[in-house]
Amino acid sequence: MKKRSLSFYLLAAFFGLFVLFLYGPMIAIFMLSLQGPDGNLTFPMRGFSVYWLGQVFQEQRVGSFTDAFQRSLVLGLAVLLLSVIVSVLAGLAFRARFRGATFLFYLTISSLIVPSVLVSLGIGIAFQVLGLETNWFSSGLGAHLTWTVPFAFLIVLGVFNRFNPSYEEAARDLGATDTRTFWEIVLPLIAPSLVGIGLLAFTLSYDEFTRTSLISGQNNTLPLEIFGMTTNVTSPALYALGTLTTLFSFTLIILAFVGFQVFSKRQQQ
Repeated sequence: MKKRSLSFYLLAAFFGLFVLFLYGPMIAIFMLSLQGPDGNLTFPMRGFSVYWLGQVFQEQRVGSFTDAFQRSLVLGLAVLLLSVIVSVLAGLAFRARFRGATFLFYLTISSLIVPSVLVSLGIGIAFQVLGLETNWFSSGLGAHLTWTVPFAFLIVLGVFNRFNPSYEEAARDLGATDTRTFWEIVLPLIAPSLVGIGLLAFTLSYDEFTRTSLISGQNNTLPLEIFGMTTNVTSPALYALGTLTTLFSFTLIILAFVGFQVFSKRQQQ
C-alpha cells in the first residue's frame, strides 16, 4: 500500500476546514431551531422539540413570515416562467445573424455589471416619473428579471451552440412546419436544460435582496422581511425559518433533478 505524503494530509485537513466553514453555520442554525420553548439564540441548547418550527407559521411581533414567503414564492414562479420564455425566444433569435445583434447582446448582459442597488434605484425613479406605484409584483418583478434573464440568456446561447441543426432539417424535409418542429423536436431536446434554467431563475429571485430593497412597496418579500425582523424577533423562530427555507430549497433541487432525469430518459427513447 502506497504511503501517503504529508501534503495529502494537509490538503485533506484544509478541505475539512473549508467544509466546516461552509456548512458549520447552517448546522448550528438547524440545531438551534430544534430547541424547546425556552430556547435562546445561542448555545447551549435548551431542550429538544419542533416548537419553533411551528412558531414560524404564527403571527410575529412585527410582520409575518408566511405572507412574505407566499409573495416570494409567487414572485419566484413568475420570474421562472418569464425567464425561461424570454431566454428561449432570445436564443432562437440569436441563432440567425441580424443587424444590431452584438449591441443587443451586450445590452442584455449589462445589468449584471451595474450594481444591484443602482438597478433598484433606477427602476424606482422610472416608476415615480411615470406616476406608477412600486410593488413587489410590478417593479419588483422587473428588477428580478434584470438579474435572471441575462443568466438564462447566456445559458440558452450555450445550449443552442451545441444543438445539432440536422434534427430540424430532417423534420422540415418530412414536411413539418417551423412551429411543429420547435414543439416536437427542439423543445423536447432542450427541456432538461430549461429545467436547470428555471431552477436557477427561481433561486436567484427567491434570495434576491438588494434589487428589491427600494421598490418592494409596502409588502416585503421573504429576504426583506427577515432583514426587517432581525431587529425585533429575538427568538429561535428566525433559525427555524432558516431551517424550513433550506429544506424547501433542497426539495426544489430534488424535484428539478427528477425532472431532468425524466426529460433525459425521454430523449434516449
